[in-house]
Formats: sequence, C-alpha cells, structure tokens
Amino acid sequence: MNNAQLNELKQRYVANGAASPATQFADRAENALIWDADGNRIIDFAGGIGVLNIGHRHPKVVEAVKAQLDKVMHTCQTVMPYEGYVKVAEKLSQVTPVRGHAKVMLANSGAEALENAVKIARAATGRNNVICFDGGYHGRTFMTMAMNGKVAPYATDFGTMPGNVFRAPYPVPYHGVSEDEALRGLRMALKTDANPKDTAAIVLEPVLGEGGFYPAPASFLKAIREICDEYGMLMIIDEVQSGFGRTGKMFAIEHSGVEPDIITMAKSMADGMPISAVVGTDKHMDASSGNSLGGTYTGSPVSCAATLAVLEVFEEEHILEKSQALGDKLAERFAQWQQEFDCIDNPRNMGAMAAFDLVSDRNGHTPDADLAGALCKRAREKGLILLSCGLYGNSIRFLMPVTIEDDILEEGLGIIEEALKELASSRSATTA
Repeated sequence: MNNAQLNELKQRYVANGAASPATQFADRAENALIWDADGNRIIDFAGGIGVLNIGHRHPKVVEAVKAQLDKVMHTCQTVMPYEGYVKVAEKLSQVTPVRGHAKVMLANSGAEALENAVKIARAATGRNNVICFDGGYHGRTFMTMAMNGKVAPYATDFGTMPGNVFRAPYPVPYHGVSEDEALRGLRMALKTDANPKDTAAIVLEPVLGEGGFYPAPASFLKAIREICDEYGMLMIIDEVQSGFGRTGKMFAIEHSGVEPDIITMAKSMADGMPISAVVGTDKHMDASSGNSLGGTYTGSPVSCAATLAVLEVFEEEHILEKSQALGDKLAERFAQWQQEFDCIDNPRNMGAMAAFDLVSDRNGHTPDADLAGALCKRAREKGLILLSCGLYGNSIRFLMPVTIEDDILEEGLGIIEEALKELASSRSATTA
C-alpha cells in the first residue's frame, strides 16, 4: 500500500490521540535512513525518539532476534524463566553505576520502569511521597503523567492525577533558574509539601529529555545525593532517553560520579525492541515480596536477545567514543549556525545528546515555538526527520544514530541549514 492509502486507513481506524500527524509511512530502514511506502528516502535525526543509538536494524541485533525466534518467543518469565532474562540482568548489574551490588527487573517501556521504580522505593522505605522536577518527563501512564513536569499534551484530557507527587525546580540558568534556586526550591518543597519522613524518593533526569536537553550540573546531582542520604530517601535517576551511550557514557549520571540507588532505562537498550529495566541496589530491589514485580511480557526472550546483542555492539564498535565524536561535530556546527542565524541560541550538548533553542529575541531568550515547528516541517518536506522539544516547544533536539555515516550526517545538517536560510529569508521579507 502507498502513503495515500495508508493515510486513509489511519484517519478511519486509528484513535485521534494516537494517530501520527506525519503522512509518510515507514516501509524499510537501515542505520540512519528510512524509505517510505512510496519509496522516498528520508534521513532520520529522531531515531524513534532516542531508541536507535546504534541505528535502524543493526545487523548483529537482527541476527540475534532471528535466532531467538527459532527457539522461544514467549513463556512469561515468572511462569517459565529463560537464559536471556538472567543474562541481561547480569550484564546490566555490571554496567549500571548504582550503589553496592545491583539487582534488576525488566519491563516493557520507560513508563513501566518508572512506575516500578516508585513501587520499589515505596516498599524499601515504607513511605509514599515522590518528588520530581519542572520540565521532567517520565511517561504516559497515570503515575508517570503525575510525575511529568509538563502538562500538555500528556495530561490535559485525562482528569485527576495520582497524589503524593510533588514538584521542585530544575536548574536551567538559561531560563532563570540557578542551581542555588533549584536547591532552595527543593528544600522548600520538603518543608511545605513533602515531609521528608513521608517521602520515598527524589526522581530526576540527569539531562532533561522532553524538557529540552538541559543537563543538570554535577554539583546539583551531588547535592541531591546528599539530601537523599540526609533524610533516608532514595535517589532515582531516569536514564530512559539519556542512557545507552547518548551522552558519551553508558549513562549520563556517570559524568557526575554520583551513584544513585535506582536507575531506570529503556529506549536504545534493545535497538527498537520493546524492553526496559529497573536497576537498583540489591536491598532496595529485594524489598517487596515474591511475585510483586513483573508482567506478562516483561523481559521477553526476543527483546532480551536484542539487548545482549546491543551490549556486544557497544564493546565491539566503540559506541561511547563515537557518541562523543558525534557530539563534538554537532557542537562545532551549532557554533557556526549561532554566528550565522540570530534565531539560534544556547547550543548545548553532552556527547551526542545535543540541542539548541530557537528564539525571536536572543537578548531576552524569547522562545519561538512557531519557528521550531516551521523548521521541523520544512526539514520533513526536504527529507529529514527532525524533532523539537522543551518546556516552551522551541528546542531542536538531535537523536540521530551514533553510527550515522559522515556523508549522511552532512547531508542532514545541510538540509537544516538550507531550511534555516529559507525561513530567515521569509521572515525578513515579511518584516520588510
């Protein structure tokens, strides 16, 4: 079927809230390229929203998935366990920087990992409250919607959210929130809303994902660790988007040297197969009773096979080094664009987790969400998938595969540059 036929089916049968606004349908893909149902070639700078750090259909992962399909597809690991689950648990416990000996539970999605992390923290502490941060994003289930630090579009239509979730400022000096102000706000929340003796955990992203790709300073993360220790709360780090090599380390928290109690992960851990994990200190992970964690499909054999293959690719192909090198290339290009286009401000990156802001007034840091939308639209028309994000919708984020070929990277960046020139010229003509 072609794009037009598939769009007709989408409009007729797919729920409005779940339907993509995109009119092209993926037919096949390889590394950083997708071909749609009409045969058009598209460069992918989104990576399924950070899922494809080692590219579409990495050969080693495809091979592992095919081999697993010939053995076992499903048993439900709580009914009949299998090697893949325990091997993934072993590998993750070895590479995840939590305090002490790590234990693991596997789930299906990032939101599910966060839900279970909160369950585990409550069981381990006997407390209910959770503190999250402005601009944070943790998922679309009810608990994670309550934890999100941004309402639209995730929670606007769904009524009352679960309670016992409290919010603190995230340090983004560019938007007027200093590290000292963020820590003051957190301590105020502990005094006015979330009594420490009733608070199970502080949950945060070391680099905001949907919130705009703003990294938390190492000193802030160390202060969070100290506050958690002071009050006996758990520190939960959400690495769903920043993990698995995006920042030049396996996990972004490693840049700070801080060891949290629990880390959640998903997205790029299986190169497109659905799986997530909660990795935490053994005494916390073992706090709940038998059969209290899990689900029918959690840690499926096929997804476990993909995860093990991904971990091998990281070692064999030096993915962390490639991530840092890609980040350096993006930073260099962003600096050039900032000189050329007065609408580009605040370029930033931690490894290949890179972004810049679009503004109507650079002196005032005035967000321009309309321009961000126009840039993404123009890029798509030219054959490039590009995503915006941020609390104000004006950040352009880059999530192309770390394994992207140099010529494809250059072609994609050229499309952005061309689109920026066209939009700038159009605006100048309108103003004149």
